[in-house]
Amino acid sequence: MAYIPPHKRHSKDVRTASPIPETLHPQFQRNMNLRASTSRKNKSGKIVYADHAISKWFAVGLDDDGQFPPYIHLEPISLEYVERKIGEKPLVLVNSIVTEEDSKLVRNCSRSPWEIIAENVQQELLSSFEILRNEMDDQGSEKVKPTLVARLGKFIFQGNHSMGLESVNKMQVEEAILRQLNRSLYTDIPSSYMENIIDGVVPAIGIDFLEEKDVYTVKLSDNTRPDATVLCKCIVLENKKLHLQKVKLNHVRQLVIDVSCLDKNLDLRLMLCTSRILTALTDEEMNSLRDLINSAVLDSDMKGGLRWP
Repeated sequence: MAYIPPHKRHSKDVRTASPIPETLHPQFQRNMNLRASTSRKNKSGKIVYADHAISKWFAVGLDDDGQFPPYIHLEPISLEYVERKIGEKPLVLVNSIVTEEDSKLVRNCSRSPWEIIAENVQQELLSSFEILRNEMDDQGSEKVKPTLVARLGKFIFQGNHSMGLESVNKMQVEEAILRQLNRSLYTDIPSSYMENIIDGVVPAIGIDFLEEKDVYTVKLSDNTRPDATVLCKCIVLENKKLHLQKVKLNHVRQLVIDVSCLDKNLDLRLMLCTSRILTALTDEEMNSLRDLINSAVLDSDMKGGLRWP
């Protein structure tokens, strides 16, 4: 599949851009008293995990012995912002067989990939929901919103202090080696994938499509609470200006299950997250937030699709 960095895409692909401008953190100068839960742990920058968070990765499409087939290998991929950060090209899993049908002929599995995925995630998913339900019962009146998210993209693998990419055998893929590398999901996919979901997947599973919205999430840093990130959910109005809909604290990941789909050109991430809706902001704080959001300019050439004058 073709990877198009957000800052190089044409405007027709803005709706499939990664909605969160990860490198854009406007500093909100007001001293906002946003208290993060003490049960949270900040393990990686602003990505927050619950104390009991479950993280799992596995591959679908392995051979009968549970090994990576010989036609699966690792290849470097050019991603400018990742290369600037880590100083080298990350790796992606690539299927050297030309078509998906050819791949099915080579790997004649009695079970569908979805059966394998369901079997591998069921226990962790039910366990996480049970823990979350008990926690929500203890929260009382605090507004906690659980969200189950399925994201499509391509997993990129990066080296770390214990395992450099130069030491990785790229032609003979080993699960044990991949588990030692850092992994992230690259979600910039062509607009045709979203069109296929709307036109094909939605009717097939028996639900009705209501409308499509351009939604942006603006992340703000609170200088009084370095571990908290304020998320401003915004929609795009007809005049191409942003409208602030909701303000909440950063998501807390309860469950993250990554699935490398070897017979597909897309991978899957399943996440169970929670967020706390902010309802105690003063009028002055809300007005300051709205002024900041209203000043944003849509710009498809910028990472995240937004810029500030």
